[in-house]
Amino acid sequence: MKLSILVPVYNEEARLHAALKRAVDVEYPCDVEIVVVDDGSKDGTGEILRSFDHPAVKPFTHEKNQGKGAAIRTAVAEATGDCMVILDADLEYDPSDIPRLVEPVLAGRTTVVYGNRTFGSHSAFSFWYVMGNKAVTLAANILFNCYISDLETGFKLMPLDLYRALDVKSKGFGMEAELTGKLLRNDFRPFEVPITYAARSREEGKKITWRDGVEALWILARERVRRRRTGLPGK
Repeated sequence: MKLSILVPVYNEEARLHAALKRAVDVEYPCDVEIVVVDDGSKDGTGEILRSFDHPAVKPFTHEKNQGKGAAIRTAVAEATGDCMVILDADLEYDPSDIPRLVEPVLAGRTTVVYGNRTFGSHSAFSFWYVMGNKAVTLAANILFNCYISDLETGFKLMPLDLYRALDVKSKGFGMEAELTGKLLRNDFRPFEVPITYAARSREEGKKITWRDGVEALWILARERVRRRRTGLPGK
């Protein structure tokens, strides 16, 4: 199996080198490529990316900022792996957890794996952030009669051709709800594994707000009433 690690970046000069170094230093149980898309950064992100010399790293650039969704679409189009996972460059997620996501797939137990964050005082910047995440996850469980623990996790591993077939359109944080809603609606039940997580504070650049939670609920309700699709890869 070959895994494509997709890294959308925008104005991450303070963290990008460290994030890429941590990603390439991991001992993966399969072949990997790291597809990095600089989404029109205005700081030194582009220079750092161009100077990072490693055979697994494949850099791409947007001339203008188009949003995280567009960066991921470019990364998905350029990726050549069998499976994919998204890794943000903000160091909230640890690349050393990625092998945990790969193992159930290699063992033939599942095709979709979610990294389940266990929130604690060291890994969440606010009480309301955690409660909002739990509320959105609960809504998904009720709407789709399932049980998952962490809908908003950024670590979602799945077949690359499945992600392409689901055709995720949301541009911001709504991507997580749309992707999960489409998976659940089409009877994909994610296999969850524990991961580590260290949330950024507002001062460090955390951007998610209560409006994103409301949008996620709307997206989940919308996906629930749509028809299932047949012939999706990864079944």
